[in-house]
Amino acid sequence: MGIQSNLRSLAIALVATSSLCSAAGCHGGSTANSTASVLTDTKLVDQNGNTVELSSLKGKPLVVDFIYTSCPGPCLMETAKFANVALRLGSDLGSKVTLVSISVDPEHDGPKQLLNYSRQQGADEKGWYFLTGGPADIDQALAGFKLSREVEPDGSVGHLVNMMLIGPDGRLVREYNGEIVKAQDIVDDVKKTLNNG
Repeated sequence: MGIQSNLRSLAIALVATSSLCSAAGCHGGSTANSTASVLTDTKLVDQNGNTVELSSLKGKPLVVDFIYTSCPGPCLMETAKFANVALRLGSDLGSKVTLVSISVDPEHDGPKQLLNYSRQQGADEKGWYFLTGGPADIDQALAGFKLSREVEPDGSVGHLVNMMLIGPDGRLVREYNGEIVKAQDIVDDVKKTLNNG
Protein backbone atom coordinates (compact mmCIF):
# COMPACT_ATOMS: atom_id res chain seq x y z
CA MET A 1 0.00 0.00 0.00
CA GLY A 2 2.94 2.32 0.78
CA ILE A 3 4.32 1.95 -2.79
CA GLN A 4 0.93 2.74 -4.34
CA SER A 5 0.59 5.79 -2.13
CA ASN A 6 4.09 6.98 -3.09
CA LEU A 7 3.41 6.42 -6.80
CA ARG A 8 0.17 8.35 -6.53
CA SER A 9 1.95 11.23 -4.76
CA LEU A 10 4.64 11.20 -7.45
CA ALA A 11 2.01 11.28 -10.22
CA ILE A 12 0.23 14.20 -8.56
CA ALA A 13 3.56 16.06 -8.17
CA LEU A 14 4.42 15.47 -11.84
CA VAL A 15 1.03 16.74 -13.01
CA ALA A 16 1.33 19.81 -10.78
CA THR A 17 4.87 20.53 -12.01
CA SER A 18 3.95 20.20 -15.68
CA SER A 19 0.92 22.43 -15.13
CA LEU A 20 3.07 25.07 -13.45
CA CYS A 21 5.65 24.85 -16.22
CA SER A 22 2.95 25.23 -18.85
CA ALA A 23 1.57 28.29 -17.11
CA ALA A 24 5.03 29.80 -16.60
CA GLY A 25 6.26 29.05 -20.10
CA CYS A 26 8.98 26.59 -19.02
CA HIS A 27 10.21 25.52 -22.41
CA GLY A 28 13.76 24.25 -22.39
CA GLY A 29 13.24 23.96 -26.12
CA SER A 30 9.81 23.03 -27.35
CA THR A 31 9.14 22.54 -31.03
CA ALA A 32 6.26 24.51 -32.50
CA ASN A 33 3.72 23.47 -35.10
CA SER A 34 2.35 26.94 -35.83
CA THR A 35 1.14 27.50 -39.37
CA ALA A 36 0.77 31.28 -39.08
CA SER A 37 3.50 33.92 -39.04
CA VAL A 38 4.21 35.36 -35.59
CA LEU A 39 5.65 38.51 -37.17
CA THR A 40 2.92 41.14 -37.28
CA ASP A 41 2.92 44.24 -39.50
CA THR A 42 3.69 46.31 -36.40
CA LYS A 43 6.10 49.17 -36.96
CA LEU A 44 8.70 49.47 -34.19
CA VAL A 45 11.85 51.59 -33.83
CA ASP A 46 15.38 50.21 -33.48
CA GLN A 47 18.26 51.44 -31.31
CA ASN A 48 19.40 53.76 -34.11
CA GLY A 49 15.98 55.42 -34.51
CA ASN A 50 15.08 53.55 -37.72
CA THR A 51 11.54 52.24 -38.28
CA VAL A 52 11.42 48.43 -38.57
CA GLU A 53 8.25 46.59 -39.55
CA LEU A 54 8.40 43.17 -37.90
CA SER A 55 7.02 41.35 -40.93
CA SER A 56 9.84 42.86 -43.05
CA LEU A 57 12.32 40.71 -41.11
CA LYS A 58 11.09 37.56 -42.85
CA GLY A 59 13.50 35.88 -45.23
CA LYS A 60 16.09 34.63 -42.75
CA PRO A 61 15.87 32.93 -39.35
CA LEU A 62 15.37 35.24 -36.37
CA VAL A 63 16.11 34.60 -32.73
CA VAL A 64 13.92 36.82 -30.53
CA ASP A 65 13.97 37.68 -26.85
CA PHE A 66 12.19 40.24 -24.66
CA ILE A 67 14.10 42.60 -22.38
CA TYR A 68 14.03 46.02 -20.74
CA THR A 69 16.99 48.23 -19.97
CA SER A 70 16.30 48.83 -16.26
CA CYS A 71 15.92 45.10 -15.57
CA PRO A 72 17.90 44.11 -12.46
CA GLY A 73 18.97 40.64 -13.57
CA PRO A 74 17.24 38.21 -15.94
CA CYS A 75 17.48 40.53 -18.97
CA LEU A 76 21.22 40.99 -18.49
CA MET A 77 21.60 37.20 -18.39
CA GLU A 78 19.49 36.84 -21.56
CA THR A 79 21.43 39.56 -23.36
CA ALA A 80 24.73 37.91 -22.34
CA LYS A 81 23.37 34.62 -23.74
CA PHE A 82 22.39 36.36 -26.98
CA ALA A 83 25.88 37.92 -27.16
CA ASN A 84 27.26 34.38 -26.88
CA VAL A 85 24.93 33.28 -29.70
CA ALA A 86 26.13 36.26 -31.78
CA LEU A 87 29.76 35.30 -31.16
CA ARG A 88 29.12 31.68 -32.19
CA LEU A 89 27.21 32.74 -35.32
CA GLY A 90 30.17 34.86 -36.43
CA SER A 91 29.75 36.22 -39.96
CA ASP A 92 26.32 34.53 -40.28
CA LEU A 93 24.91 37.21 -37.94
CA GLY A 94 23.31 39.82 -40.15
CA SER A 95 24.01 38.03 -43.43
CA LYS A 96 22.03 34.84 -42.72
CA VAL A 97 20.50 35.24 -39.23
CA THR A 98 18.98 38.16 -37.31
CA LEU A 99 18.79 38.66 -33.53
CA VAL A 100 15.90 40.73 -32.19
CA SER A 101 15.49 42.01 -28.63
CA ILE A 102 12.10 43.66 -28.02
CA SER A 103 11.64 45.98 -25.03
CA VAL A 104 8.68 45.17 -22.80
CA ASP A 105 9.04 48.57 -21.12
CA PRO A 106 8.41 51.03 -23.97
CA GLU A 107 7.32 53.66 -21.47
CA HIS A 108 10.99 54.01 -20.43
CA ASP A 109 12.98 52.43 -23.27
CA GLY A 110 13.43 54.71 -26.26
CA PRO A 111 16.04 54.23 -29.00
CA LYS A 112 18.66 56.13 -26.95
CA GLN A 113 18.22 53.86 -23.91
CA LEU A 114 18.36 50.76 -26.11
CA LEU A 115 21.52 51.96 -27.88
CA ASN A 116 23.23 52.69 -24.54
CA TYR A 117 22.12 49.29 -23.21
CA SER A 118 23.39 47.45 -26.30
CA ARG A 119 26.77 49.17 -26.02
CA GLN A 120 27.07 48.53 -22.28
CA GLN A 121 26.30 44.83 -22.82
CA GLY A 122 28.71 44.43 -25.76
CA ALA A 123 25.70 43.78 -27.98
CA ASP A 124 25.99 46.60 -30.51
CA GLU A 125 26.32 44.20 -33.45
CA LYS A 126 25.25 44.41 -37.06
CA GLY A 127 22.26 42.10 -37.48
CA TRP A 128 21.04 42.56 -33.88
CA TYR A 129 18.00 44.83 -33.49
CA PHE A 130 16.86 46.28 -30.17
CA LEU A 131 13.26 47.36 -30.78
CA THR A 132 10.80 49.61 -28.99
CA GLY A 133 7.70 51.62 -29.88
CA GLY A 134 4.50 52.90 -28.37
CA PRO A 135 2.95 50.68 -25.66
CA ALA A 136 0.12 49.65 -28.02
CA ASP A 137 2.66 48.74 -30.72
CA ILE A 138 4.66 46.60 -28.30
CA ASP A 139 1.45 44.90 -27.11
CA GLN A 140 0.48 44.18 -30.74
CA ALA A 141 3.95 42.79 -31.51
CA LEU A 142 3.86 40.57 -28.39
CA ALA A 143 0.38 39.31 -29.29
CA GLY A 144 1.86 37.90 -32.51
CA PHE A 145 4.17 35.80 -30.34
CA LYS A 146 1.18 34.87 -28.12
CA LEU A 147 2.69 36.81 -25.23
CA SER A 148 1.62 39.79 -23.17
CA ARG A 149 3.51 42.04 -20.82
CA GLU A 150 2.66 42.69 -17.20
CA VAL A 151 2.96 46.18 -15.79
CA GLU A 152 2.49 46.39 -12.03
CA PRO A 153 0.59 49.31 -10.41
CA ASP A 154 3.96 50.80 -9.35
CA GLY A 155 5.09 50.79 -13.00
CA SER A 156 7.50 47.87 -12.65
CA VAL A 157 7.54 45.34 -15.48
CA GLY A 158 7.23 41.56 -15.29
CA HIS A 159 9.95 39.44 -16.87
CA LEU A 160 9.39 37.45 -20.05
CA VAL A 161 12.10 34.80 -20.21
CA ASN A 162 10.88 33.38 -23.52
CA MET A 163 13.33 33.11 -26.40
CA MET A 164 12.07 32.08 -29.82
CA LEU A 165 13.55 30.83 -33.06
CA ILE A 166 11.48 32.08 -35.99
CA GLY A 167 11.90 30.52 -39.44
CA PRO A 168 12.48 32.52 -42.64
CA ASP A 169 8.71 32.26 -43.32
CA GLY A 170 7.90 34.03 -40.04
CA ARG A 171 6.61 30.90 -38.30
CA LEU A 172 7.70 29.81 -34.85
CA VAL A 173 10.21 26.97 -35.11
CA ARG A 174 11.19 26.57 -31.47
CA GLU A 175 10.55 28.24 -28.13
CA TYR A 176 13.03 28.23 -25.26
CA ASN A 177 13.12 29.08 -21.59
CA GLY A 178 15.80 31.78 -21.71
CA GLU A 179 16.94 31.02 -18.17
CA ILE A 180 17.97 27.44 -18.92
CA VAL A 181 18.68 27.13 -22.65
CA LYS A 182 22.33 27.04 -23.68
CA ALA A 183 23.64 29.40 -26.37
CA GLN A 184 25.07 26.46 -28.34
CA ASP A 185 21.65 24.76 -28.43
CA ILE A 186 20.16 27.89 -30.03
CA VAL A 187 23.02 28.07 -32.55
CA ASP A 188 22.59 24.38 -33.41
CA ASP A 189 18.86 24.92 -34.02
CA VAL A 190 19.58 28.01 -36.16
CA LYS A 191 22.03 26.00 -38.28
CA LYS A 192 19.45 23.21 -38.73
CA THR A 193 16.90 25.84 -39.82
CA LEU A 194 19.41 27.29 -42.31
CA ASN A 195 20.17 23.81 -43.69
CA ASN A 196 16.45 23.08 -44.10
CA GLY A 197 16.14 26.17 -46.27
